[in-house]
Amino acid sequence: MARRRTNGEGSIYRRKDGRWEASFYSVAASGIRKRVRIYGKSRSDVHEKLTDLKAKQQQGIPVADKSWRTGEYLDYWLEQAVRTKRKPLTYQRSESIVRLHLKPGLGRYTLSRLSVRIVQAFLDQLHGTGTTEASLFQIRKVLSAALAWAVRKELLFRNVARLVELPRYKPAEAAYWSADELRIFLEVAKSDPLYSLFLIVALYGLRSGEVRGIRWCDVDFARNELHIRKQVQRIDRALQVVPLKTESSRRDEPLLLAAKEALLEQRAKQAAAQAAAGDTWQGSGDVEELVFTTKTGRPIEARNVFRSFQRICTQHNLKRITLHGLRHSNATAQKNLDVQDRDTQAILGHSDLRTTGIYTHVSMENKRAALEKVEQQLFTMGGDSSARSRQLSRQSHDLAAKILQSIRPKENTHLCWVGTFFGGSSQTRTGDTRLFRTFEHTAFIRITEVQESVKNRTRQWILGAVAVNLAVRTPVDAGI
Repeated sequence: MARRRTNGEGSIYRRKDGRWEASFYSVAASGIRKRVRIYGKSRSDVHEKLTDLKAKQQQGIPVADKSWRTGEYLDYWLEQAVRTKRKPLTYQRSESIVRLHLKPGLGRYTLSRLSVRIVQAFLDQLHGTGTTEASLFQIRKVLSAALAWAVRKELLFRNVARLVELPRYKPAEAAYWSADELRIFLEVAKSDPLYSLFLIVALYGLRSGEVRGIRWCDVDFARNELHIRKQVQRIDRALQVVPLKTESSRRDEPLLLAAKEALLEQRAKQAAAQAAAGDTWQGSGDVEELVFTTKTGRPIEARNVFRSFQRICTQHNLKRITLHGLRHSNATAQKNLDVQDRDTQAILGHSDLRTTGIYTHVSMENKRAALEKVEQQLFTMGGDSSARSRQLSRQSHDLAAKILQSIRPKENTHLCWVGTFFGGSSQTRTGDTRLFRTFEHTAFIRITEVQESVKNRTRQWILGAVAVNLAVRTPVDAGI
């Protein structure tokens, strides 16, 4: 008599089309009990899948409510997770990557059967067709975010995007200006209508969207404070004033004298422009008014700011950098002035100190100055180590003189008969005073050895002091 199966044990049978099917009841992610069906080409294949699912069920891992296609799931993720919980620009960029890359390459696969091998082959194919390493990192980043949300929703058991390998990618170091180059730019840009904007960026290292998003209510002339609260971005083909991306981007800066004078001048220019525009003025007309606007009160396009910046660089033969390069220039200037890294991080509005390290650059002049200090300590008679060296040298010479004085033979001692027997020290017979000369010569050799030993120990002490000094002064990379 055949054994009767218990409830939920599952069954395996062959379908009319020749395939094998297994089915059993399980609790889905939504909490509803549902019947799960498994298909395969052979009975062993289906049995293996059934055993795996039942083992996960015993571990408390529910099955998915439905069988998702990857393309269908990505659309669902964009609407439910990105559009409602992320900034509009984040949704715009993610949607573009999903539409152009992920859905054409991975959309046909079942979400639960998406494997490391499939994703790796997809990314390798993109790289082989000319997709840059930077783009591959962005594509993998979006896919990983989507699959991580599926894991949290218990639709998947692991994030396979995190297990794939990408080609090595090192972003090119951004071009920046030295303090002298930045000073020249500000001097030649005084006649430009956007001079006040460029000055604020150079002083505070603001992002383009942040400086264009400053409102008059963010400028406190009484307390001399500048508040960074909003940014201007192009979203859905329109310029919008939106909140900053992260909490660390919200920051308060001191209103420096140069910035205060530039903003007062900008306010006078804007008042004149508003009076000239009259009813055609498109600004808010209140404290929410943007500081930097067009002649009609609208927000300024980022590309128009960049065009003005590049025009000034071209006209005055300045090194070509991007507007964002001014942010790098500001961070590097702070580093050269020995500003604490934590202070620079707060000024730039970075959430991670390692990000601040990307914006601080080391020039050949910085390296030369640092190594010249090492050279000076090693080979120049100056500083505490050199004084210590001279002191040890004098002590060694004094010690050698005392030793020589104590062991030098004196006149009329019991040793004098030796010289008389061998010809005398007066050289009356043989002129041979090798006995006494040998004794003093041996003493001098010993003294010379002592002096050389003292010199070697002194040299070792100096090198050790320099090494300790460099180890204390050099910051340890906690590793961004």
